[in-house]
Amino acid sequence: MSDRNSFHPGERAVQQSAGETAIAERNITVMSDTVIGGARPFIAKQFMAVLGSIDASGAVWASLIFGKPGFMQTETGATISVNVPDQERDRTDPVWNNIAHHADLGMLFIELGSRRRYRVNGTLQRLDGQGLEVAIREAYPNCPKYIQRRQLRRLGELQLPVSAASGSVLRGNVQSIIRQADTIFVASHHAETGADASHRGGTPGFLKLVDETTIRIPDFPGNSLFNTFGNFEIDPRAGLCIPDFAHGQLLQLTGTASVKWEQDDPAGETGGTKRFWEFKVDQWILRDTPQKLEWEYLDASPFNPPVQS
Repeated sequence: MSDRNSFHPGERAVQQSAGETAIAERNITVMSDTVIGGARPFIAKQFMAVLGSIDASGAVWASLIFGKPGFMQTETGATISVNVPDQERDRTDPVWNNIAHHADLGMLFIELGSRRRYRVNGTLQRLDGQGLEVAIREAYPNCPKYIQRRQLRRLGELQLPVSAASGSVLRGNVQSIIRQADTIFVASHHAETGADASHRGGTPGFLKLVDETTIRIPDFPGNSLFNTFGNFEIDPRAGLCIPDFAHGQLLQLTGTASVKWEQDDPAGETGGTKRFWEFKVDQWILRDTPQKLEWEYLDASPFNPPVQS
């Protein structure tokens, strides 16, 4: 059982607004302060993890890191080690500078091919030339909804340095990646409960560009814990990572999020919640993945709500 057996005020406020407090109270029982036994080999066989981190200014970033299966381990379930030697770190990814300044780290281990995911947040307790180790604060499984199935066919050799660009407005190729996305990852942070990394998915087109600095995202029915939205309630700073599976690129954005309640949704794009959230971009980085990845798309989640063109 987690030492956090209750919700912080932001989570509680959002649960009450959604009318899902009772469901949240039932679902918090899945939280633990260690990785459960069955999830430990799952983590060890992964080649990919999502990391949520905070930079020196307080901005929140979401990252994807890759490695050969076995590069992440949790033998006791109390800590997780990530073995990425210093010379193999892609310095265009803010995560490596961020964790040197801020110890909170959110982690999501997700296997797209099986729609299985496991969520962890914790505190950095070691960062050296061989890698890092995180002391676990909270760990729990998530449901398989809204995950598009993909199988990794090839993980290429590491090639550094990578090509990267940055900016603050959404134009050109950056817009195209957003419009075509069916999978995104979001990072958030709370001063007391730490950083969080989560998944959002949908049919391509579920991300809408409001203008050149704003993305509008539907919020589908979930586990009612509202960890991400609860964090937004207290601290709106957030990070997105949008993979471009076809071209081997990652779009990372940092900015602020705001939740929109009781919105018009005639096409049912929210799956009945009538909730959207808007992400206001402060900065983006578009970079190649350090390893060449070859993915095979299998199928879309049967739970994805429709998209209105």
